[in-house]
Amino acid sequence: MKKKLLLGLIAINLSMLCACGQTGQVAGTNDASVATEAGNAVATEAGNTVATEASSAVATADGTDTANSEDSIPSAVAEAIKDETSYTEDAISASEASSAAAEAGTTSAADAKAEIGEKVLPKYTVMRTDEGSGTVEAIEYPSHNYAGDGGEITKKANVYLPAGYSEDKKYNVMILLHGIGGNENEWGLNKNNSRVKALMDNLAFYGDIEGFIVVTPNGRACEIGGEPGSATNAFYLFGQELRNDLIPYIDSHYSTYADYSEGYDLSAARDHRAIAGLSMGGMQTINIGIGECLDMFSYFGAFSAAPSSNIASKTADIVSKSEYPVNFFYSICGLQDRTAYTSAAAAAKNLPSLSDQFVDGENFMWQELDGGHDFHIWYLGFYNFAQMVFK
Repeated sequence: MKKKLLLGLIAINLSMLCACGQTGQVAGTNDASVATEAGNAVATEAGNTVATEASSAVATADGTDTANSEDSIPSAVAEAIKDETSYTEDAISASEASSAAAEAGTTSAADAKAEIGEKVLPKYTVMRTDEGSGTVEAIEYPSHNYAGDGGEITKKANVYLPAGYSEDKKYNVMILLHGIGGNENEWGLNKNNSRVKALMDNLAFYGDIEGFIVVTPNGRACEIGGEPGSATNAFYLFGQELRNDLIPYIDSHYSTYADYSEGYDLSAARDHRAIAGLSMGGMQTINIGIGECLDMFSYFGAFSAAPSSNIASKTADIVSKSEYPVNFFYSICGLQDRTAYTSAAAAAKNLPSLSDQFVDGENFMWQELDGGHDFHIWYLGFYNFAQMVFK
């Protein structure tokens, strides 16, 4: 059984090294037509190795993709994407919140405070249009094709600014990453009735958090729409974009705690940065956020971390050798998550037993509860994590 599960995880891992040239849609999301180049050896149940090759995306001379069809998506990845995109939810009206609260046997009154737990209070999902409403900006920033030729490119992202944002005040920053089936819009910050925006607006409005900046980029470190064959490592190279392009852009264009200048010390403001993500973005939080960028971030949230995530022993070793402490690491996963539960648990569940740098209840929390590989878990994860950071 363990070997069968390992085979499935390896298959997903290989296929997740997906091309950047995907612009089609599968199961209602962007960037989901996954075609990969891989010739890695996969262990069979008998212990032998079998060379496997995922469907390769073929680019024509003008850079268009001729192999991006649903048939070219490995079944394990297609299933993961289907689960990832099976559920989404927008902000709701105040009347809908009252009805939901009544059905749940709770209250939507102002004295009902947010808690870190297994449910989101309905009043925190209400779309605000008053003075408590933050704003969202769609930005374009200069980057590089790290998975390709390294040339200069332009990337897109969404930036949430808290209500009353002012250049006279400094703000903390969270980078929020998508999964293999998404892009910068998967968390919904491009929509007027964004649930993430509603959660941020209401958490700040009711005094549960101090409002902070949230950035949702495209987590592929390559030219989106470029030649797929050159970008199989795009998700795994995103640390270079974070360090060299995205974080400097945010620090130079918004009022953050960083003292921005050319060649500035990114570690000076690490206590004011968080990174989190769902599925593939959870992998990036662990492998890149903790694995490569401890000098830049101090808060980490992994929601249903993908099968290619570093195992706990590796993360423990990385942190033990670093001069930079982890202020908080939060991980959540659904018990019925066929895509990620095993990998997420292996990546995080036992960290406190492996390293004294992680103390359960102080700077560490592993949360598992009924749920699958979808936004039921991930909205809750974001809601909980937003209450943990920058304390």
